[in-house]
Amino acid sequence: MTRKPEQRRVLLKPLVVIAGVSSAITAYLALCDQPYSLPSHTGKPSLNPSHFTPATLVESDSQESTPIWSVFIKDDDIQVERPYTPLEGVDESGNMSFWIKKYEHGEVARWLHSKQVGSPIELRGPVKTWTWKDDTWDDIIMVSGGTGITPFYQLLHHVFSKNVCKGRLTLLHASKTPADLPPAHMMEFLHSVAEKHPDKFRFRVFVDSLDVPQRLETKIPLDLTRERIGKAALQDALRLKKITPWWETLFWPTSVLAVAEDRRLIVLVCGPEHMVDAVAGPYGRNYSQGKVGGILAELGLQPHQVWKL
Repeated sequence: MTRKPEQRRVLLKPLVVIAGVSSAITAYLALCDQPYSLPSHTGKPSLNPSHFTPATLVESDSQESTPIWSVFIKDDDIQVERPYTPLEGVDESGNMSFWIKKYEHGEVARWLHSKQVGSPIELRGPVKTWTWKDDTWDDIIMVSGGTGITPFYQLLHHVFSKNVCKGRLTLLHASKTPADLPPAHMMEFLHSVAEKHPDKFRFRVFVDSLDVPQRLETKIPLDLTRERIGKAALQDALRLKKITPWWETLFWPTSVLAVAEDRRLIVLVCGPEHMVDAVAGPYGRNYSQGKVGGILAELGLQPHQVWKL
């Protein structure tokens, strides 16, 4: 029997926010006298891009950050860190909400799930993963798998909570089964936005299997599609669908419409590596963007029209 990954909504109140990283929060820090997790040295510790430096928050001035950004959470036991995306940024009380699933080989996720409410943790960030700018794109197509939906949820929550979107947004999300879909509150928000703004946002959900356990809190979409996100779905999202009379296909091969190079659109992809590979081509060295490949390359998208998170 395969164990399903546990999922939990985690609320974290950051103890330390580093000043000058992105524009999310301006903070003034007083460094501690003794270094922690740093090479031994005398005097007050200095900031180091390779190590965590202890600090005390003495004053803060909240400022809004634009999507998409994440924070790194460190597992103190084995000194490993992983990035996680706050679903709704930082709220008025200084809290951040995450969707973090517990996987068998996920070191930091398993460590977080073992913590009790009130346990201290260490963060660093915010770290920008993609910069959204209003009125830059006519179409933003988001393709996600599993917890890869969290950066796009942050973007959509920001855009529609503040009503600052002038273009069209489409989210294609894939999960193995309905039980693996995001938590109910996330799905309900996305569905409500799609219903209220059908001219600005479209939401489609894809699953490999329709097997549903008896107890399932997540709202199951009525238009659930049992297949993987493929060329037809991407053509539809990119508005490249072409209706060809059946008799034409007997004499001429079916042509695939390509995306114009000057079209103001971008496709954002986030999810398991095998999904990213199939949709947009593999990452480059050290998770750089690499070349555009996969289905998007077949559809003629150029590097400035694709971004892999």
